[in-house]
Amino acid sequence: MNSQQLIDAEKKYLVQTYARPPFVLTRGEGVYVFDADGKKYLDCAAGIAVNALGYSDPELVAAIQDAASNLLHTSNLFYTEPQVALAQALVEKSFANKVFFANTGTEAMEAALKFARKYHRKRGDANRAGFIAFRGSFHGRTMGSLALTDSEKYQAPFRPLMPGVTFADFNDLDSARAAITNETAAVVVEPVQGEGGVNPAADEFLRGLRALCNERGALLVFDEIQCGLGRTGKLWGHEWSGVTPDLMTLAKPLAGGLPIGATLVTDAVASSLHVGEHGTTFGGGPFVTSVALQVFNRIREPKFLAHVAETGNYLMERLSEINSPHVKEVRGRGLMIGVELDIDAGKVTEAGYAHGLLLIKAREKVVRFVPQLVFQKQHVDELVDKFGKILTEL
Repeated sequence: MNSQQLIDAEKKYLVQTYARPPFVLTRGEGVYVFDADGKKYLDCAAGIAVNALGYSDPELVAAIQDAASNLLHTSNLFYTEPQVALAQALVEKSFANKVFFANTGTEAMEAALKFARKYHRKRGDANRAGFIAFRGSFHGRTMGSLALTDSEKYQAPFRPLMPGVTFADFNDLDSARAAITNETAAVVVEPVQGEGGVNPAADEFLRGLRALCNERGALLVFDEIQCGLGRTGKLWGHEWSGVTPDLMTLAKPLAGGLPIGATLVTDAVASSLHVGEHGTTFGGGPFVTSVALQVFNRIREPKFLAHVAETGNYLMERLSEINSPHVKEVRGRGLMIGVELDIDAGKVTEAGYAHGLLLIKAREKVVRFVPQLVFQKQHVDELVDKFGKILTEL
């Protein structure tokens, strides 16, 4: 099929839940992708912060080929070495004592919600079943995680959702303090909000949440599905604040483009769970965890993280230099940056295609930059040059 035939077939055979641009991507190389007509695009979306190592990375390709020659799937009825090795690596480089593997970020969040409730139930406090989330949050699209996602557009078609969720104001400790009660199982927060507009949590805010949870007996959950695993220039987004959670959810870049999710927990949380109380058929399979271990071992290297921080600082500086009346604020950490505009960000992302630029938005007026973590300064220069031209045209 040519491009138009494929686009027509997509409309005929797939549920129409996505709005896609009118071209078909066929291959990628480094930080660029190419469509069926051979047009080249600088990819500043990275599959929504997933493709940390870019496209056709030789080491990643080799890891996939090696993993494919061994076990693809066994289910969780049996032990496999790659699953244990990845869990060990995550534990040794984090606050956590145990890991639960899933397939996606939203599954990792569902596990966190269940684990939080079970933690309190085991301690004889089953009334602690509520959750605190924050304005601007995004935690997933399944019924539990959707209930914690502050979006009328996402929630409205599927109500009633899971009850017991209270929204407090992001970066407002007084609002959080008023919301947390003796029925709160956990407080759930992104150290850097992604879908909500690339809003970093103030270090003092995260420290304050930790203190409030300690004081009131609630668990603290960090959603690092988008901001974790090197994205901010540190391995974990919460490292900037110097505090640790009780649970943390991961996903997007962990396997370099293959589907995986993980919920990291302390021993106190893990000890409240028993055999059969939660599970997954595919989560933590030997193929994906084998690849994920190779990806994680590269991202966690200090030299790699230093590169992300340096390139992120350069991107922030260059974006801040753009002289456009449309730019209201540039904010973020590392290679997770949002540019707030006074115009529809969707029009900017659409205009980017003509300039060979793949962009994504966050809410209505924020263009989100979450490129591959192997982005170089010359790619930043190309991006800023094209982005500036787009704003001038608009």
